[in-house]
Amino acid sequence: TLDFALGRLTGLIDKLLVYPDNMRRNLDQLGGLVHSQNVLLALTQAGMSREGAYAAVQRCAMPVWQGEGDFQSLLADDEEVASHLDRTAIADLFDEAHHLRHVDTIFARVFGA
Repeated sequence: TLDFALGRLTGLIDKLLVYPDNMRRNLDQLGGLVHSQNVLLALTQAGMSREGAYAAVQRCAMPVWQGEGDFQSLLADDEEVASHLDRTAIADLFDEAHHLRHVDTIFARVFGA
């Protein structure tokens, strides 16, 4: 069974097609919500309680999820968030390099490159 599964996985990876433009479009449709974990952690590190940080992130994320505004702007305009993080700190949390910083290591582990 494992041999079969690995054979299938190998075939899947060998034939995998990646469309970077589509990936970008999909990420952009999320309005920055992919950065919510970074925001949550930064708020707790800035002294906000975990529960308070979660509530603030949810309060700002829900309108974005419903297509009303972008996450970064809503966070920057939120008084409670702004009392812990300034606009520059919030903008820094939206740097995609954070999510990609270990890509080379992961590929080396998976593909032995």
